[in-house]
Amino acid sequence: MINDCSVLAIIPARIGSKGLPRKNILPLAGKPLITWAIDAAKASKYIDRFIISTDSFEIADEAKSNDCDVPFMRPTELATDTASSNDVFLHALENLEEPYDILLILQPTSPLRTSVDIDSSLELMIEKNAPSVVSVCKSHKPIYWNYTLEQDGTIKPIYPSKKIVSNRQEFPATYIPNGAVYIIQVEYFKNVKTFYTSSTIAYIMPPERSIDIDSQLDLNYVELLLNNQ
Repeated sequence: MINDCSVLAIIPARIGSKGLPRKNILPLAGKPLITWAIDAAKASKYIDRFIISTDSFEIADEAKSNDCDVPFMRPTELATDTASSNDVFLHALENLEEPYDILLILQPTSPLRTSVDIDSSLELMIEKNAPSVVSVCKSHKPIYWNYTLEQDGTIKPIYPSKKIVSNRQEFPATYIPNGAVYIIQVEYFKNVKTFYTSSTIAYIMPPERSIDIDSQLDLNYVELLLNNQ
């Protein structure tokens, strides 16, 4: 609980994944990927309850073995590639008996996120009196350097300019969501059904904790980082 507000954390972990099959339970430094999110939730000062939303009994059993609550199984229609994540979270809120004030999402694919990131994000939400907070990291390259490809193979700048090539220092800093932490007031979420609004506050994380695992290469890279630590 923070500032008299109860906090529910949901770890979404379906079994299917086209990019990296069964990625949510693949081993990373000796433990399944979901366990990293569970451990971070356990270490938080403010989380009142953390649960897994999954369609897999294998994932559910792994979560239970690590003292994570699995109050229900996710319906099949909410475990497809096209299912909306927001619908998954609404389903969870609707199927819990007790109400919560703040919803916190911890994706298993961000294993380097820490309990400090979780608690600092919640503190930022209270400090700014914000309805939602999303974790971000600074982009490595200016967005103005991005191009699309035409059908004939020629490149076309996303932001046409007479001065295409420039020092990165001349561009404003840009940030991208890193997938590590999503926080929102529950009643607000039920109304807007998104974490991204004009009132959303950014919690900035360093790039070394912002890796989002989506491929075997990502997994190998994080394993290498952890081994070198």
